[in-house]
Amino acid sequence: MSQRFIDDYLLYLLARASEEVSAQFHARLKKHGLQVPEWRVLAALSDGDGIKLGELAAAALKRQPTMTKIVDRMERAGLVERRTGREDRRQVRIYITPAGRARVREALKDAKRHEAGVLSKYGAADSRRLKAMLHSLIEQNSSEFSLVDPAAD
Repeated sequence: MSQRFIDDYLLYLLARASEEVSAQFHARLKKHGLQVPEWRVLAALSDGDGIKLGELAAAALKRQPTMTKIVDRMERAGLVERRTGREDRRQVRIYITPAGRARVREALKDAKRHEAGVLSKYGAADSRRLKAMLHSLIEQNSSEFSLVDPAAD
């Protein structure tokens, strides 16, 4: 039997791996009462000091107009808040609220457990190497294919 093109095509393999592993975790998010976009926003904000909407959109893998709607909804739910900059009132940053932090706390622990399970067959060295390679691949290609409109930030 001959090998299909997609069986050794990098983009297909990345997408397939992401779909398989993400589907497992996304099913687990339901028990935390989170939808995938909310999870991505709260996870991106969970250990930082607020970020601009464009940065949040990139981190959450959404286009900026879509992210605006998600943040609007999450702000109404009390999970995030917008704050203007002290020096530049035009600059707005998004912050996680105490309610948002409480909502994502257990999901973050679950995410780490899920990641450990996914990587358990590879060992620590291969897991670090895989992540380093993915970081490099993202860094080398992100400027051309960014989800964020740099002018909109």
